[in-house]
This record gives sequence, structure tokens and C-alpha cells, in this order.
Amino acid sequence: MRTSFDFSPLSRSSVGFDHLFDLLDSASRMAPTDNWPPYDIMRTGENQYRIAMSVAGFAPDEITITHEQQLLTVSGEKAGEDDAEYLYRGIAARNFERRFQLADYVTVTGANLANGLLTIDLVRELPEQMKPRRIEIQQTEKLPSGDGKKQIEGEKHAA
Repeated sequence: MRTSFDFSPLSRSSVGFDHLFDLLDSASRMAPTDNWPPYDIMRTGENQYRIAMSVAGFAPDEITITHEQQLLTVSGEKAGEDDAEYLYRGIAARNFERRFQLADYVTVTGANLANGLLTIDLVRELPEQMKPRRIEIQQTEKLPSGDGKKQIEGEKHAA
């Protein structure tokens, strides 16, 4: 059973969230995919994340990690055919492609493959102008006087 959400009431009272609504809408319409290879997404710090993916049987040169704008793509392609005769094959060695939608300012800082587990480290780095900053308040001896006789409003005339 699929449930469809209508985000138009939210669009009436918000500005600049088009990308978020499009992302939620596309996620709700995505066709169910297989769950291979299995993966975990962990938060390792306030702005640090890690994706751990089980890629047993893949060598580092058979895995490609691509980061473009807000999309991280991890794909694996086995090199060559395996000519062995299997009586039972339980270790999946098929090609795969897994996509992760990333938030603004999330970048990949590194990747490691050890013991069949691929780990991808990510960090969210806000630009300096986006970080909260404290505004210092100046203290003066006295308030500016009105000696300049600036007129802010027009003269009032009796009616």
C-alpha cells in the first residue's frame, strides 16, 4: 500500500523549501529496490556521519564512489567472469549501485575498505557566513543630539 502526501498546503506558507518538498515527493514515488548491499548510516559527531556498506568479495579497484553536488553514488562492478563451478553460491557478487541524497554542505572526507566493509566518512561544514555570530554592542557616552534638525516627517498643517 502506497501513501501519497500533498505538500501544497506547506508551500503556501513557506518560501525557499521547494527543494525539500521535491526531495520528499521523489522519495515517496521511488520504486522499491533491493536491499543489496546492506548498509548502515551512523552519526559519529555533531556534524560527522559515516556510511558503512558490506561489500564482501569486492576489491578497492572494483568500487567507485562519486560525489556530485548533493548526491553520493557508490557502485561496484566485478571485473571478469568467475569460471568456478559452484555447488552453492551464497555470497552475492553481483554489480550494484547505491545512491544517497546528501544535505547542503555535506562533503565526503574519506573512504576505507577493510575486511569486506566499506566505510565512507562525511562531514557537514557550514560556511562562515552561515554560522551564527555574536554582534558586539557599542556603548557611547551620550545619545546623539537632535542638533542637526533633520526632519523625518513632513510638516503638519492644521486642517
